[in-house]
Amino acid sequence: MKKSLLAVAAIGAFASAAQAQSSVTVYGILDEGFNGSNQRLQAGSTVTKATTSGISGGNQSTNRLGFKGNEDLGGGATAFFTYEIAVGMNDANSLTTVSNQNRQAFVGLGKKGLGNASMGTQYTPMHGNVGATSGNGQNNVMGDIIYTSASVRNYDVATAASATPSASMLTSSNAGYTVRTANMLKFQSENISGFEAQAFLTANGTNTTQTASSPTAQTGGKNDRNGWGGAVNFSIAKFLVTANYQSFKADNPFTGANGVTTGTPAVYGSAAQSGVNISDKQYYFGATYDFGILKAYAQYINRKAASEIDSNSYMKRSAQQIGVKANLTPVIESWASIGSGSYSAMNTVENKQNMQAYQLGTNYYLSKRTNLYAIYGANNASYNGNNAANSAYNGNQYALGVRHTF
Repeated sequence: MKKSLLAVAAIGAFASAAQAQSSVTVYGILDEGFNGSNQRLQAGSTVTKATTSGISGGNQSTNRLGFKGNEDLGGGATAFFTYEIAVGMNDANSLTTVSNQNRQAFVGLGKKGLGNASMGTQYTPMHGNVGATSGNGQNNVMGDIIYTSASVRNYDVATAASATPSASMLTSSNAGYTVRTANMLKFQSENISGFEAQAFLTANGTNTTQTASSPTAQTGGKNDRNGWGGAVNFSIAKFLVTANYQSFKADNPFTGANGVTTGTPAVYGSAAQSGVNISDKQYYFGATYDFGILKAYAQYINRKAASEIDSNSYMKRSAQQIGVKANLTPVIESWASIGSGSYSAMNTVENKQNMQAYQLGTNYYLSKRTNLYAIYGANNASYNGNNAANSAYNGNQYALGVRHTF
């Protein structure tokens, strides 16, 4: 009997120790409010207007549900994972219909004193560092020229309808940088004397026998989606500065006579030339300084995506933004930002647009996890290129709501 009791006690102690060495956390964000917008597009002598309003989710932060775990492997080593999905507040079938459902899904290993490595679908280092040096908090309302509003998060120049700038490319999509990718291997060092380094690789490629069923159709061939990048951060006292670079390539044969993979892409992703050979290079520099009740931010971003077949076919975008965030009371914080930039596309002629944006916002914290918010932002774009059909764009948006984090 005593031996049985001792065995049960030993098993219980072992189970408790194992439980103490690993943990799983459920987390998420639920954000719902009232959202309205006004847009005006002048195309030559034609003016088109659009007004929207209604209850919507994810105005300040995209709604999500996540699970993350950590296990102590001993000797300073750990294993960890994250699985995070998007949640639609106004869709009864949100877990099956929300686009970009898998926001993050990765597993990794870490070592104390060195850092960690992880593999799967993950945010780019640039995305995290944009958030660390922005007073707007990467919300989904117009007015942030670095992290633009929510319509398209994974902007890819290869899928653009044409090489002519449009209002949607400039003001409704995150044309600034790539937020996340699948098939990523990411490394992150520990903070050493204020310095921290990050690097990543993405790899997803196939190469199968290429056949031509007709002079203008083909199957197979090379199809690669690869990339790499890195970031260096330095922080001391109340100052933080970050430098980031990332490069992606999409290689796939262009459709041509008998499947020949040559030619100049007149329209990326079009039916006439369905292949993609794109090099996409992105830079970001940001800094922030905390003065106490006031925190100041400065940001610069540059992106150029060009055909690898014809270097004179490209799209490029650059922008700069400054902002401040202030704690007005222990429960009220407010922010403001203003930015400008330019967007251009080159095929047979170069088309350009200049753009401006600003945003104002306030949080009222009911608790550490729940806040009310009010956000207003505006985007403007003026056209100075060769196509009079895209002459000017003006848009503004507001959002009032409540956000709960858990």
